[in-house]
Amino acid sequence: MTITDGPARTDDDRRLRAALFVDFDNVYLGLRRLDPTAAEAFATNPGHWLDALEQGADSQGQFTRRFLVRACYLNPSAFSQYRPNFTRAGFRVVDCPSLTQQGKSSADINLVLDAVDALVATTRYEEFVIVSADADFTPLVQRCRAADRRVTIITASPAAAAYRAVADTVVGADALAELVTSTDTLAEQDAPVAAPVAVTAPPEAPGGSVPRPRTAKSAPAPAPEAVAAEPAPVAAVVAPPTAGALAARRAVLQRVRAADRPLPLGSVAQVAQAADPTLPGAGWGGPGGFTGWLGRSVPELGLATKPSPGYVWDPKRFDEADLPGAVADVDADALRRQVVAVTDTPGLTTDGYRVLLKTLAHDISTHPFERIATTRRVREACQKAGAQVGRATVNLVISGISYSGVELTTARTAKALAEAWADNVVGLCRGARMELSRADVAAIRAWVGGGLLAA
Repeated sequence: MTITDGPARTDDDRRLRAALFVDFDNVYLGLRRLDPTAAEAFATNPGHWLDALEQGADSQGQFTRRFLVRACYLNPSAFSQYRPNFTRAGFRVVDCPSLTQQGKSSADINLVLDAVDALVATTRYEEFVIVSADADFTPLVQRCRAADRRVTIITASPAAAAYRAVADTVVGADALAELVTSTDTLAEQDAPVAAPVAVTAPPEAPGGSVPRPRTAKSAPAPAPEAVAAEPAPVAAVVAPPTAGALAARRAVLQRVRAADRPLPLGSVAQVAQAADPTLPGAGWGGPGGFTGWLGRSVPELGLATKPSPGYVWDPKRFDEADLPGAVADVDADALRRQVVAVTDTPGLTTDGYRVLLKTLAHDISTHPFERIATTRRVREACQKAGAQVGRATVNLVISGISYSGVELTTARTAKALAEAWADNVVGLCRGARMELSRADVAAIRAWVGGGLLAA
């Protein structure tokens, strides 16, 4: 394909310069009526569905979108809590407050003005992607088509026929809900999984870890006379994984490897089910339920059934010490969850932070600070004290304290470390454009400061 004002490109290397415009209010409210889970996934994890949208196809074959413009328009009085999530994903977020007594925001006019500016810009955007079901954008789509630009509209609710008719591609509400809740649309090449031979449920090991089931390769060899008298045909009759099972494997791998922390078993099971809806009805392909399927089909991932509700993680980046405690899951409130999601702040409990900060203060007062050795000693001491603190968490806290200007080469009190760490977390929240009240700041400082700071 040749672009009129750009370099020639072959069909094997089709890259479209694209501009993406998201009418947040319209999409979120539409998805919430359809599927509240999908609405939250759309609002809190824009990076996931944005990655999925980068791949496309038309009558000429596959192509890749390069989103040079990413703009999101939302009403800050109603949805400001989601603003940091889009900012973090590289969007330019435009606040569109209500300008009428009926509560209608100014998203429409702002989106249209920006899209028209993009249409006449020096950079030629080959595709305009408009995420909204609002038929008021029909004239805009017609204007884009008249300028010989490709147009894709993505809707979260029923859209007018005239609006759909002028677009080159339409992604409906059901497809959007599937897109934002499942990552199997992301291309990932994996070798086929060998058919499992084990026929018994994997026993639970001490500590909650589920050992991997044996395969024919690792099973003890039978006696020669037994082989001659009664050959075992198990491996020959076990069916290879279906296309759906392979899609579920790819989806689970993509989700877990992209996660910034170990994921609950339930959320990973939903990803697998979305990729292959037949798996639960088929008993997850064998004994052991979902954990059995996970052990057989995705053995390279870490898996533990305890603490509740069980977790899955990428062992290249995490281990069992990075699992959140049961108390953290119970006590987490909305503010804490958003701070963790937006800033990557470890989700320890207040008690966990207190143990970590006191242990770090004691260590730097008794040993020279050396990052690797200090991290190892602090992690081991925390675990001996009963706090489930992983090495990634210790590293993040040390980095945060250092970013706040506190040198760890000299002795510090636990309170001084708590002050620096809390200042760092609050700064991250404000940098992510979270709107924090005084009460919010106090709650964050009390939490990440381990209760060591004055209210």
